[in-house]
Amino acid sequence: MSDNNNLENNNDDMCEVFNSHEDVIERVQARMIEEEQYSELAEFFKIFGNPTRLKILSLLAIEDLCVCDISETLNLNQTTVSNQLRILRANNIVKYQKEGKMARYSLTDLHIEMIYKIGLEHILE
Repeated sequence: MSDNNNLENNNDDMCEVFNSHEDVIERVQARMIEEEQYSELAEFFKIFGNPTRLKILSLLAIEDLCVCDISETLNLNQTTVSNQLRILRANNIVKYQKEGKMARYSLTDLHIEMIYKIGLEHILE
């Protein structure tokens, strides 16, 4: 990633002549999703743009936890954690199950864990 910060603006990364390839363009355009889906996807990825939410996801990728355990582990108050969990829940990233007076949170599915782990793997390269 640090290489991108040091790029010079010398146009080496551009085609020297403009010669589009119609067959390639048709092939990739046929596989593009709808504009609304790109917008939804962008909104989905924004949810991963908050460090506190990422910390919560990292914990839930290890084990299902109640709000108390998340709060204690992250050294945050329960209100902060609950607010972030509410956002994650509203976007179908986490779910909870009541166990008596406790609510135990978990990731909604394996996709969420994979998104987190692949992102982490990418930045650690």
